[in-house]
Amino acid sequence: MIPRNGFTLGRVTHFLPATLSVMFVSLVAVALLHSQGQTSTAAEYKTWSSPVDIRVATFNVEDIRESDLSDPNHPRLRRIGSVIREMRPNIILLNEIAYDGPGSPGHREGDEPGQLAQRFVETFVHAAGDGGQSGIRYRAFMAPVNTGMHSGFDLDNDGRVVSTFPLPMPSNPDGTPPRQTNEQRAYGNDAWGFGTFPGQYGMALLVDERLEIVSDRVRTFRLMPWDYVPGAFVPRLPETNEPWYDADEWAIFRLSSKSHWDIPVRLPNGQVIHLLCSHPTPPAFDGPEMRNQKRNHDEIRFWADYLDRAAYIVDDLNQPGGLDPDAHFVILGDLNADPEKGNSFKNPIKRNLFANTRINSSITPVSELAVPGLEPSDTAMFKLRVDYVLPSRTLEPIRAGVWRSNPEPVDMPFPSDHFPVWMDVRVPAP
Repeated sequence: MIPRNGFTLGRVTHFLPATLSVMFVSLVAVALLHSQGQTSTAAEYKTWSSPVDIRVATFNVEDIRESDLSDPNHPRLRRIGSVIREMRPNIILLNEIAYDGPGSPGHREGDEPGQLAQRFVETFVHAAGDGGQSGIRYRAFMAPVNTGMHSGFDLDNDGRVVSTFPLPMPSNPDGTPPRQTNEQRAYGNDAWGFGTFPGQYGMALLVDERLEIVSDRVRTFRLMPWDYVPGAFVPRLPETNEPWYDADEWAIFRLSSKSHWDIPVRLPNGQVIHLLCSHPTPPAFDGPEMRNQKRNHDEIRFWADYLDRAAYIVDDLNQPGGLDPDAHFVILGDLNADPEKGNSFKNPIKRNLFANTRINSSITPVSELAVPGLEPSDTAMFKLRVDYVLPSRTLEPIRAGVWRSNPEPVDMPFPSDHFPVWMDVRVPAP
């Protein structure tokens, strides 16, 4: 059975409930971050010299937007919060939660940007849930994304540059996202990453409040041009071999459809683990030029190059270089590619990630709960494995799974078209 509280107890040191302030340490113990009771801070335990077990997860929550949070009883968001509380990860990446920044719907001048995820967890995760679930305290990290950001170019080559987005429609009464209109798609097709309004389909990393985001070492790669990638798969028209993007477009066209993030998190034993977060474009909705399939490939390839410290890599602060060779890391996100099926281009999961010597891909997360038509390893309703938690070989994977437990009321559909993927990993002592 999956341990619903995050971990089994066995031979471990345990973060005690909030009513206690003392930690009991066994000489043979392994330190454990347990998600019940979170009054202690990571800074208090930096001198520990034991391994730490943490649960890391990724969850595509299917288009959470600003207007959804105006309703504290939003039916789908309440169920997403219930899934997170029951799964109890210490770190979880949310894909498809809108970034609220200048130009995005509902953002007011003077508002601090990137607060939508924190508002989500405060409303739908921090408080105790239905059925006696205890709340979880998270800090949320958000940063700008390329989705829905106007490029100024005719990127879909339909003969017009669409620079104005229609105001987004509210969610359906059951909380599901509304259908896109032709006008919205026309705007999204000319954005740096597809989105029908600025910030749609953004990302957020939620981190257990007892852990510390090392904010001065965060790196983002939203702006790096695709052209920087050596041997990039340039979209071309097959009948003429002409590039899909003209020279002016290609010179600044961004590799990331959303962004790529390296977020270091310090654990109670002083170790730092890097969360490598992304959400590559789906390899679909393409013409013969295959611009989405090729971009998906190179977005996934980026992480292999980052681990190999490729010379072309430069972050949004113009700092070059990849990840230190001895760093602990976990690659997280909806990568929109399956290693065995689907329509990804040249199988970037197997060729670029599974083949990388720094990545431990030995565990395939599977579900204990069968869903008709899905294989145990499928992470999405469309019958593919596209969501990943891939640790470095410096970490020890303990157990992993695809979370399909449906929150109450169980007669409603699962609250997203993706299932969360989780993994318990052991981070060694310093």
